[in-house]
Amino acid sequence: MKITRFQHNESIEYGVIESGRIHLIDGSVFSEEIAYKDEYAELDRVKLLSPVVPSKVVCVGLNYKDHAKELSMPIPEEPIIFLKPPSSLIGPGENILYPSSVNRLDYEAELAIVIKKYTKSILSDRSSQHILGYTALNDVTARDLQKKDGQWTRAKSFDTFCPVGPYIATDLDADDLHIELNVNGQIKQSSSTSNMIFGVDFLVSFISGVMSLMPGDIIATGTPKGVGSLSRGDKIELIIEGIGSLKNQII
Repeated sequence: MKITRFQHNESIEYGVIESGRIHLIDGSVFSEEIAYKDEYAELDRVKLLSPVVPSKVVCVGLNYKDHAKELSMPIPEEPIIFLKPPSSLIGPGENILYPSSVNRLDYEAELAIVIKKYTKSILSDRSSQHILGYTALNDVTARDLQKKDGQWTRAKSFDTFCPVGPYIATDLDADDLHIELNVNGQIKQSSSTSNMIFGVDFLVSFISGVMSLMPGDIIATGTPKGVGSLSRGDKIELIIEGIGSLKNQII
């Protein structure tokens, strides 16, 4: 199924996509069994929002073999993790703001894991029980500030630097999904999650050994080769097989 979070009749709701309509969810989307309202909304008449509101966004750096190769960097021995603040999240169709203090802004297409329930120090073979589903995430980065600072917090944390969506897709095999990013209709990134160095189950296990993960938390699993710069006015489309298309514009 595809789960969405959206603005409907001045309220914010969760729902499931069914034949071009949204079937509204009654209660929590993180329940073991989802309950439904006897109410629908038309998909083309609502505003889609970031599909969850996480307590944190945990990101993984240098997690694609093809990306490491293009940078001439060694394969990491364990995941490199960092955080983006929830204040950086935006949803489908929202604008990414190009800060005046930034000289180079980059896109990074990523598959994102959405956590279903409290997760702490679990084994890899139990990770799937803690995953609600998957969505698309653009890890927008001020590359010049990343290099200047020597660490990544400022470069990754500006407001609007974390577009997420459009849906949470459940029941996906995340081991071999096509991932693609277009800028103004031109393909810039095209790869498969099969190129990830550390797979989904291992990442959930590894990260939960460092910090407790809460329902709705997001893990961004890294970006493939082809990372590049953006300009004001650029239109970005991130497409992940089985999830959908996440569109945003730079202003």
